[in-house]
Amino acid sequence: MQDKSAFAPPSLLLATIALSLATFMQVLDTTIANVALPTIAGNLGVSSDQGTWVITSFAVCNAIALPLTGWFTRRIGQLRLFIGSVALFTLTSFLCGFAHSMGELIVFRALQGFFAGPMFPMCQTLLLVIFPTSKRSMALALLSMVTVVAPIVGPITGGWITDNYSWPWIFYINVPIGIFAAITVWTQLRAREETTTTAPIDYIGIALLVLGVGLLQVVLDKGNDLDWFSSQTIIVMSVISAIALVSFVIWELGEKHPIVNLRLFTDRNFAIGTTSLTLGYAAFFAINIILPQWLQTQMGYTAIWAGLAAAPMGFLPLLLTPIIGRYASKFDLRILATLSFMTMAASCLIRAQFNTDVDFRTIAQVQMFMGIGVAFFFMPITTIVLSNLHGAEVAEGSGLATFFRVLGGSFASSLTTWIWSRREVFHHANLTESVSVYNPAAADYLQKMGGVTQQHLAVVDKTIEQQAYMMSTIDYFWILGWGFMVLTVVIWFARPPFVRSGAPGAPAASGH
Repeated sequence: MQDKSAFAPPSLLLATIALSLATFMQVLDTTIANVALPTIAGNLGVSSDQGTWVITSFAVCNAIALPLTGWFTRRIGQLRLFIGSVALFTLTSFLCGFAHSMGELIVFRALQGFFAGPMFPMCQTLLLVIFPTSKRSMALALLSMVTVVAPIVGPITGGWITDNYSWPWIFYINVPIGIFAAITVWTQLRAREETTTTAPIDYIGIALLVLGVGLLQVVLDKGNDLDWFSSQTIIVMSVISAIALVSFVIWELGEKHPIVNLRLFTDRNFAIGTTSLTLGYAAFFAINIILPQWLQTQMGYTAIWAGLAAAPMGFLPLLLTPIIGRYASKFDLRILATLSFMTMAASCLIRAQFNTDVDFRTIAQVQMFMGIGVAFFFMPITTIVLSNLHGAEVAEGSGLATFFRVLGGSFASSLTTWIWSRREVFHHANLTESVSVYNPAAADYLQKMGGVTQQHLAVVDKTIEQQAYMMSTIDYFWILGWGFMVLTVVIWFARPPFVRSGAPGAPAASGH
């Protein structure tokens, strides 16, 4: 029987390339500016703390836009929303590069983040539309590869462009890619019919969403800088955010035309899949934060070498994606997700055996091993998330799941730095207690250095600091490893079959 929800573009290859490029560009932009922040702040004459708003403004507006994707889809249509988002993202990218002050850059980055919001969910939705039913696992596997590779390439590319050209080019490179993607996708899919609806606008829901999610994202981005709840600002924003989000959930569940369809969580597979996606991605994201940070601050790696040590993680997903996409439908997807979580858990527990003598090759090999788990992560779980969704629910579910995935990454970013620093302080205090003239081993060590002097004590303290950070890193990898093991249990609460609607049943053209 023919799948009426599918649409065959003139060139499936060209449409896929354009959709993937647009998504790659958008995901890349979430990390590419990070390494250029000191240069941007210096060139625009502001402090490093002010410069971080370049990242925060993007993250806040991106987080607000993601849950609105379903509503935008109903009002505008899938194709028009995607084309409009890519075009406006491209325009604001150009304006970011053209900015002459930090104020202008922050405003343009905020707009860029908002327009970036619908791009990933719409790419996922349109790929499910254009691929025949038998090959939709391949489409999701391809998108998962883009999701994995882009954040790895981002910091390396951003550092290289900043060092060899100038920081505006990290934004200007989006312009030709965006123009190509928008024109190509439009020409390939414009013949597809779409039906839109004009339901009343839920202004109260929008206001509560913007207030709650916006402040939550600011709290997560600025919490470490302001020492969390020692700051009156963080306390006030956290309380307002919590009240707004609780009110938002209550309001949306009782609203006839909600701005965000929270009722999707009544579907078991969507709820379990989104939970697994959020927590799994948060742990995955935490690895990508703590490893380069430890290598650069404690092991003497440059940003480029730290990036190269982490990069092998993306190698195996590139090779395995076509195989997984082709044969995944023959397996229970919970088995593939379990394989993913167990492999990533094993990689974390192996890292928990590291010491300060670990070499580049060992770090890179463990990263490559984790790539097996990453390759099996996104596609099976995304398929489970969408498996029971129909029609317009696919776009709504994709946007909502992506929102929670991004929010999980934000929590991971904040908590990783906080836990890592706190555990270092704990281990540093314990190790320092042993450094005393009354401890024969410590006294002998200092005597071999030439006696107890300020210079020698400073050297010892530096050694203790390095070891304390090493112990803190080990602690965190133990936490992440056991966290992945817990997810191997959670995913089994999903209920097969996973081959209806969303994964292979694709969204219908109608917006009902």
